[in-house]
Amino acid sequence: MESASPFVVTAAQMRAAEEAAVAAGSDWAVLMERAGTGVAEAALAHFAPLAGRTVLALVGPGNNGGDALVAARHLADAGAQVTLYCWRRNRVDDNLLACRARGIREVHAADDADGALLRAMLAEATLVIDGLLGTGARPPADDLAAIIAAANTARAQRADLRVVAIDLPSGVAADDGQVATVAIRADLTVATGLLKRGLLLWPGRGYAGTIVVAPIGLGSLDEALTMSELLTATQARAFLPARPADAHKGVFGKVLVLAGSINYPGAAALACAGAQRSGAGLVTLATGRNVLALAKVPPEVTLLPVAEGDWGAIGPAAVDELADDLPRYQALLIGPGLGQAEATRQLVLRLFGLDQVRSRARVGFVAVGDAIAHVPQKTVELPPTVIDADGLNLLASASGWFERLSPERCVLTPHPGEMRRLLGVTELPPDAVAVATEAAQRWRQTVVLKGATTVIAAPDGHTLIHDGANPALATAGSGDVLAGIIAGLMAQGCAPFAAAALGVYLHGAAGAKARAAMGDAGVVAGDLLPLVPQAIRELRAG
Repeated sequence: MESASPFVVTAAQMRAAEEAAVAAGSDWAVLMERAGTGVAEAALAHFAPLAGRTVLALVGPGNNGGDALVAARHLADAGAQVTLYCWRRNRVDDNLLACRARGIREVHAADDADGALLRAMLAEATLVIDGLLGTGARPPADDLAAIIAAANTARAQRADLRVVAIDLPSGVAADDGQVATVAIRADLTVATGLLKRGLLLWPGRGYAGTIVVAPIGLGSLDEALTMSELLTATQARAFLPARPADAHKGVFGKVLVLAGSINYPGAAALACAGAQRSGAGLVTLATGRNVLALAKVPPEVTLLPVAEGDWGAIGPAAVDELADDLPRYQALLIGPGLGQAEATRQLVLRLFGLDQVRSRARVGFVAVGDAIAHVPQKTVELPPTVIDADGLNLLASASGWFERLSPERCVLTPHPGEMRRLLGVTELPPDAVAVATEAAQRWRQTVVLKGATTVIAAPDGHTLIHDGANPALATAGSGDVLAGIIAGLMAQGCAPFAAAALGVYLHGAAGAKARAAMGDAGVVAGDLLPLVPQAIRELRAG
């Protein structure tokens, strides 16, 4: 990803930004000239030399087609042999006249009913410019779908053919990255002015190739248009906590990790190690005694055995044991590998004050004959908290769970399945940014919606989008490491949103290092741990 601007917009926001620029004194023709020039410059920068090479510009009827005409003119001026293939562009404007003045060949799809001319030109081309559809277009069908299919087939058959998409590949939805019918597969996408959200969301991200932004002079943007941004190294660096030379371990905070079960002891160990590697001064694992015998925790981790229920599951009585210790910690992580036993569910509900239903088996009540006598329970005040994995699944079992959480004190880190359970829906809408943003605002907490593209959403509506797809991270325990990193950063004083954003960035950077060293397959979560401090060092160095 190469970006001149970190802002990410919807199609409607992009139109508003362009209209505001025109109202402020710019001109539509000037914006188009800048966009097309930026496309040509990006093509020359990535695929030079183009002098003497054959370029085929696919020109649509809208503004993207106009951008393609400008780019074609500049590439012809650079010495490329350019041909225009126009689809439903029936008007003659200044940009088309400028191409004709240069003797650029012009073919119309209406004169190529069987697509034979297009296939012949694709067979000769070195570079294809996709200017067929813009941000507000409908899914391709009929003759347009055939043009896109022909371009994709040529690209698949020829290793030397490159495709540049203007703004976003034709057929990719601008707001959510969906591909309803067919879409251009590009090697390079030049986003004009601002990044469109659909470029970063899958499956659209998989069609875009390398993404660059071509500035078009939009000027200052309204805050309403800049609530989503690409998570960059510059932003992540600003979130790094200080590391004074005269510090001691207490300065860097203490993390309590409530995690693990008989079936998943490793999740607890990975989460603890993630917190350590992010720089926390002290990490304590609170879990059942049976789990402690199985979890291979780092030797530097201190241990807090707590009450167990059946089969080693942590039970609700553990809350009373934790109540005295929690004030000593600056961050709490709850969830990795906890399991979903009923005793553990009661623990989570009680920890968050959600245990409203009384029963004979309930901790805090003692059966006396047929009556139930109340036993006072300790009040638990939680430090800033990361809720992950089974912590989220168990929370989701209580209706209205988010109403009992202290506002802006938690980071929730669901993957899509956990997010569905938290929202009580069977399917998530495809726009992950909207899903995470609405959830964070409703719950009044920071939300990290994990995926190939991860969204970090704040309660105030601000979102950061991490463009970090990496198959090497698709492995058990990777999320446990991330949750530990975020908790460790919170213990060091990072606010929840800052810790979440920085944690996602560092986790992604460590994953990129692991992939570079070992490849796409075979990386395990533990491989990330020694790479996290390296990622921090490189980020701090700038």
